[in-house]
Amino acid sequence: MTVEKGTAGQDPGAREQLSPDQLSLERRRLAQETKNERHMWVFLAYFLFGIHIVAFVMIYAVRHAK
Repeated sequence: MTVEKGTAGQDPGAREQLSPDQLSLERRRLAQETKNERHMWVFLAYFLFGIHIVAFVMIYAVRHAK
């Protein structure tokens, strides 16, 4: 089991000391993390919207039941 060395906990000036390959991997990782976070917020929005639709349908059904 190997542990990859990242840039967490390092000062911002240390990024300039990374090799071009490491810098490329770090940029790709940050881009993927941003994309994943955006997807998470979209899924959360759809979920909350769906809960409200279900609630309104249930309220309508209860109020119009005979």
